[in-house]
This record gives sequence, structure tokens and C-alpha cells, in this order.
Amino acid sequence: MVAFPTSGGRFFEWENRGLVRALGHALENGWLHLTCVDAVDRESWYAYHTHPGARVWRHEQYTQYVMNEVLPWVQWRNPNPYTIFTGASFGAFHALSMGLRYPDRVNRILSMSGLADIKMFLSGYHDETVYRQNPVDFIPNEHDGWRLDRLRSQNIILAVGNGDRLVHQNRELSGKLWGKGIGNALREWDGFAHDWPVWSDMIQKYIGGND
Repeated sequence: MVAFPTSGGRFFEWENRGLVRALGHALENGWLHLTCVDAVDRESWYAYHTHPGARVWRHEQYTQYVMNEVLPWVQWRNPNPYTIFTGASFGAFHALSMGLRYPDRVNRILSMSGLADIKMFLSGYHDETVYRQNPVDFIPNEHDGWRLDRLRSQNIILAVGNGDRLVHQNRELSGKLWGKGIGNALREWDGFAHDWPVWSDMIQKYIGGND
């Protein structure tokens, strides 16, 4: 499992915030191999002093780093072919963006309180790279049978509070996935549910798949 940090977070965030401890039983028994990565959000989406196109391209570089360097290294460490991408809040965007873009390489996506539409960061700017990174844009236009088969074989979980401002993005993405015949589990928790103690409960509940 590859875990992405929240906005501007570091690779040690999951350990510091208790999510590694929440997975302790699975880790200690060797049922799960967890890799926590850094992100470059402050150089990409939050780098408002640069042109939106440059920020989008920085995220594209990060995507290629994860898929072409981190993931091969993880699979070298542990050859089990089943791969999970997960994250909370902005980390969930990374898990969704990369996991849905590369469905042949990611088997389960667990998005917790996730951002599902990146356009809100770009002040109207849009290009082909934004499109490729943004699930609510590229999923409705997916027509390739090979890719659709792999998307339909993924286990996709969208866990979000029904009082979270991001709940509507999750509902939108869930609906667009179902519109292409791609099954997914939209799980709405009571209240805001956008905090580490709740994410600890979510990760324990859904690490093995949707209920």
C-alpha cells in the first residue's frame, strides 16, 4: 500500500498522526506492506506565485515519479501484485488521480475525505495535462475497452463525511464512475468527519475493502 500525505505533508505524517499505529495489527502480522511518500504540493498546486501550467506540470512530474520510481521500488521490496493507493484530504486526490489513471497498476483505491476535482486550484486554467490528472474530467470520456475493464475490476472506496464541503465532489465522481459501469463504494459518514481520528477509523474499516 502506498499512502499519500495531506496538503503539504511529509512522508512521516501518517506515523506522527497515528495511522501507522491504526494499521499495527496488519503490519505486524505481515498482511500489509506500507510505504508512505512525500508530496510536492507546495511546489505544484499551492505554488500560487507561478503560472498554473507550471504548477500542473510539477504535479505531472510527481505522478511520473510515483508510478515509475516509487511503485517499482515498492514491488521490488514486496512482489505481491496487489497494490493499494490511499490518502486523506489532498492525499486522497493523489490516490484517486493516479489510481484511476493507471488502473492496470492499482487494484484498490481508498479515498478518505478526498478532493476529487482539482480545478478549484487553477482559477479557470485548463489544459490537456489538467484533464489527464482530474478524475471527474477524464472518467466520463473514457471509451477504451481495455481501460474500462481494468477500472471495473478495481475496488474503489470513497469515504467522506456528509457534512464535509468535499462530499459533493465525491458524489459527483461516484456517479460518473457508475455512469461508465465502474462500481465503487461511496460511504458517507456522519458529520464533518475530516480529521485524523476519523481517518484512523476509516482506514481500519476499509483497508480490506468496502463493507
